[in-house]
Amino acid sequence: MLRSRRNVSFAAGAAVASLIVAACGSSSSGGSPSSSNTSGASSGSTFQKISTNSSGTPKTGGVLKVAGAGDVDYYDPNVTYSSTGQLAARIYNRQLYGYSPQEGHTTEAVPDMATGDPVVSNGGKTATITIRQGVDWNSTPKRQVTAADVIRGVEITCNPTQIQFGGQPDFNTLIVGYQSFCKSFSKAPATVAGIKSFLKTAKFPGITVGSTPETVVFHLTHPAAFLSAMLTLPAFSPRPVEELNYLPGTTALVQHSLFDGPYIIKSWNPQKSIDFVRNPAWDASTDPIRKAYVDEIKVTEGEQQDAVQQQILAGSLNTDWDLAPSATQQNQLIAQNNPNFNLQPSISSNPYLIFNCKSPNNNGALQKVAVRQAIATAINRSFLIQDAGGPKLSPPITHVLPVGIDGAPTDTNYAFPTNVTKAKAMLAAAGVKHLKLIFLYRAISSTSTKMFQDVQSQLSKVGITVKGLNAPGQFTIYTKYLEQPQTAEHGAWDLSLAGWGPDWYGPGALTFFRPLFYGKVLPPTSSDYGLYDNPVTDNLIDQATAAPSAAEAAALWQKADDQVINDVAIYPITNPNEGLLHSSNTHNDIYIPAFQAFDYTNIWLS
Repeated sequence: MLRSRRNVSFAAGAAVASLIVAACGSSSSGGSPSSSNTSGASSGSTFQKISTNSSGTPKTGGVLKVAGAGDVDYYDPNVTYSSTGQLAARIYNRQLYGYSPQEGHTTEAVPDMATGDPVVSNGGKTATITIRQGVDWNSTPKRQVTAADVIRGVEITCNPTQIQFGGQPDFNTLIVGYQSFCKSFSKAPATVAGIKSFLKTAKFPGITVGSTPETVVFHLTHPAAFLSAMLTLPAFSPRPVEELNYLPGTTALVQHSLFDGPYIIKSWNPQKSIDFVRNPAWDASTDPIRKAYVDEIKVTEGEQQDAVQQQILAGSLNTDWDLAPSATQQNQLIAQNNPNFNLQPSISSNPYLIFNCKSPNNNGALQKVAVRQAIATAINRSFLIQDAGGPKLSPPITHVLPVGIDGAPTDTNYAFPTNVTKAKAMLAAAGVKHLKLIFLYRAISSTSTKMFQDVQSQLSKVGITVKGLNAPGQFTIYTKYLEQPQTAEHGAWDLSLAGWGPDWYGPGALTFFRPLFYGKVLPPTSSDYGLYDNPVTDNLIDQATAAPSAAEAAALWQKADDQVINDVAIYPITNPNEGLLHSSNTHNDIYIPAFQAFDYTNIWLS
């Protein structure tokens, strides 16, 4: 799950996606639940307002000015694991595959450095990719990017420092020898000399140089219909040999990096500003996904949410870096039909309600599927949607996978429609009464608080007492509770909120299911916070991951989705829309879900 660029917004009360914390925002606090099924039926977005301002003849030149609250995690593509890091990497970095900049296709993986699709052989276990001629590093003199650079980049993802790529579980069992290579790498000294010495002699069989220096060969443990989509991750970016002189993810590395994208980092003042200017080594004819119209991209950090949006409206800024309009602002912009406001699906599940499937509380009542089904039947999703800003900003989702991910169920009817009377009967049939549940939430987030209060009110109607447990601070809910499996096992909490988005789109279902519902791997290695464990689901996940075709995989993911929902491992709430504002002189503002932002490399200014 790529760390969201919007995680700074929840404290300000914005109703926008934050994929590592419960969704944020403010609206009415909701009333009492009804017994009718008004919880919504869509697994995707029910509202889109797309404003790309793409008319007119594109112009070259000018300075694109954006502003936001904070910095990226790392300006090192092989270890960044944030949406903003991926946004920045698009500016200065090339990958084998990237996201299409064409409206309506922005979740599709298309060739970037690659000359075409992977050439698959060996029953789908070998994939050969050729790098375009003319993709160069801005070295002196400039030189061609090679397969050896790609191999070096992937090797660095699991370097022995504390700065590693956080999405390794996406591919650690797929690429031949990756796990054993990383285990050995972890024992190397976490120094420049230690890393260089290890890489000089280490053998990594998973990726090799093919028949030419520009041919990359991936060796896989099983067929992977999702390979091209997976390779959109910056982790698979090439890395020049010169960068081994600096530790991964450090300031020194940024100051001495080489670049193969259309821009270079001219200056960087951490948490204050970053300035991108044109890369003279970049050849536009080799780049099918970036036009690089503007001469410079200037990012100002440390700004406040309202101030940024006012500057965009006034035209002194072009768009934001990591601060979307607040829920109130977004609803006003919708009501005004503002031509410069863009609202599109985030393609995520954020937030969803987690059930602690191993809770010992109430004599282990939550360990029973029937009890979880009864609780789900007592909850009314529509009130939780209002807490998240209303259905235009936060459309309901009824399954694990949102629309935009292959395998998202076509049946949009929730398995357990809201029915208080039926919920009472289900609890009685399960032989439980007078349940007392602990709801872990973040009082710092208005939406998290309101959702806790609504669930507390709704469950009281069926005789369940819900007590709140506040996790203070921004990430305490994860670091102290959800990522520590013993807290679930000891009954520190019974219910909680979290959010999730894919590491890639289209064939990206495995980036939902393996981290969240694969019972063979527990937190902190996984994000199966409720310790859900069903061998039937695990088997479906294994089958879908190794499926030889995207169609076969999608059918299996849909079965896995149905199983998880029937088991009530989670209660999905919303696939929120992402709201972005741009100035009137900013054109071709194409929203890329992976970046949670516009594609700066294709914007032009009038």
